[in-house]
Amino acid sequence: MHATATPALPASDDFLGHPKGVYVCFFTEMWERFSFYGMKALLLLYLTKYHLFGDGAGLDLLGAYGGLVYAIPVIGGVLADRWLGMRKAVVFGGVLLVLGHVGMAFEGKAATAFGSVVTRDESSLQITYLSLALIIMGVGFLKPNISTIVGKLYADNDPRRDSGFSLFYAGINLGALFASLVCGYIGEVYGWKYGFGAAGIGMLVGLGMFLWGQKYLHGHAEPAAPETLRERVFGIPREWLIYGVSVLGVLPVAWLMWAAANGAFALGGEVSLALLLMIVVLGAVLVWFAWFTGTQCTPVQRQQMFALMALIFMALVFFTLYEQTYGSWVTFTDRMLTKDIVPSLVIRGGTPLPWSIASLLLAPLGFVVAATLSDRDPNSSAPRALFIGIVAIMLVLLVRDVLVLPQTAGSLTYLGALFLVLLAPLFAALWAWLDKRGADPSKPVKSAIGLVFAGLSFIPLALAAQQVGATGVMASVWWLVLAYLILEIGEMCLSPVGLSAVTQLAMPRVVSLMMGTWFLATAFSETLAALFGKLAAIEIIEGETMDIALAAGKYEHLFWLMMWIGLGCAVLAFIAAPMLRRMMHGVK
Repeated sequence: MHATATPALPASDDFLGHPKGVYVCFFTEMWERFSFYGMKALLLLYLTKYHLFGDGAGLDLLGAYGGLVYAIPVIGGVLADRWLGMRKAVVFGGVLLVLGHVGMAFEGKAATAFGSVVTRDESSLQITYLSLALIIMGVGFLKPNISTIVGKLYADNDPRRDSGFSLFYAGINLGALFASLVCGYIGEVYGWKYGFGAAGIGMLVGLGMFLWGQKYLHGHAEPAAPETLRERVFGIPREWLIYGVSVLGVLPVAWLMWAAANGAFALGGEVSLALLLMIVVLGAVLVWFAWFTGTQCTPVQRQQMFALMALIFMALVFFTLYEQTYGSWVTFTDRMLTKDIVPSLVIRGGTPLPWSIASLLLAPLGFVVAATLSDRDPNSSAPRALFIGIVAIMLVLLVRDVLVLPQTAGSLTYLGALFLVLLAPLFAALWAWLDKRGADPSKPVKSAIGLVFAGLSFIPLALAAQQVGATGVMASVWWLVLAYLILEIGEMCLSPVGLSAVTQLAMPRVVSLMMGTWFLATAFSETLAALFGKLAAIEIIEGETMDIALAAGKYEHLFWLMMWIGLGCAVLAFIAAPMLRRMMHGVK
């Protein structure tokens, strides 16, 4: 990437106050996150209920998968920065993702257990490991680059940047919301393969949206030096060499998935090969960071890069807490909480379909039509009215699914995304309102506030576990609703402003690499979350019943521990915030 200032886009390119390219990224990411979270909502339950893995082995695989999914973007970011450009990286990643989700739809035979002896369909599990590896590699190319494109669509110091990232973040969470309601529900009620298959169809639509919307990206996603892609390396054009090596790289990643699931080659029984690989990648990034800031940066740029690293570390702590939502929170909900928000409204007969399936098609199609109308007549109010009307229909369908579908532990993961979608416009307005009054908190303070709420979110669940342990009766799902609300207030403080900070504080020629480093922090948080989650792991031998009091005690201990970690790190973040603000040198 060339270190040039980002020019302002023409006003006619705007739609509802933001560049149309942001909406292209919004819907591409919405579908990619739909496929990713749809699978993630099902993965731990699929492993423990269908293939009869114990909690520990299931969490190990979930942690290794989640970790590598966020570690590989460091490499994808480098390749896009240096050679591929963001468009080619996103398209290649999208193709790998589609193939991976197709493979996940092959579930094979259910495992059988006689006492402590479990017989599994190993051939179908091999396909699962290979499919997970394809998804990991695909996300590695797509994820860091789609976020970077958003930053490039705004001129330097455009005041809409933070609210634009909040809007983009709403797209991520709209995908996650529908993923849980559609994939999470269909997978458990209709069959795992249908849930995973729905995720794959979603990714295919997302890829189509990105290809259609290229004209709105104004060349920002193109390679910096296209001629270098045609240069031959080992007799092969560099572009095809990158693709070929990446496809071959899927095989060792699939082997790492197998090793994590089977506890093979784990140091001390806890540190998996996948975690070791992430530690190596982190080491390489830190060595590069020390060299780059020491030799390639001015003193001001160096301080800005160090401030960015501090914000990335805060994100690591936050997401270690957050990722319990797909680990210990899911198994806790499955075993110890009621599931239906308003039981009297739930359909009890048959297996109803989620109406939100229609929303997933309505939203991007509505934008395509609205954007086309807006291109023809930028002053027309019809595109705005059409888009707002479709959003209203989506909300009606969403409320119906939330209230009348019989929920499962997997589908209830929609709560996090629901609160984020609801909170995104409120927070975008809040930051704008505070900014006008000169009272907008700095990015380090926002991140510290996020850590406070992340810690507090575990209190309702600890109290629920306490209640179950004392009474032996399932606790109300409303404890989970409250926990998610508190957690997502924290996420709205920390995560969108963190993504925005990467595009502002990183030197322009390494912005994709630093975005990859942001996701590397998330990678460690995934594996750390799995290690913490194992403190409440419960291994139930077939034919035996779970000791409710013992299990509830384990969950309660884990939840209080997570609370203290969140609040302790928040105190340190508040202390460091004034110094970090000075190191940012005026970046807001």
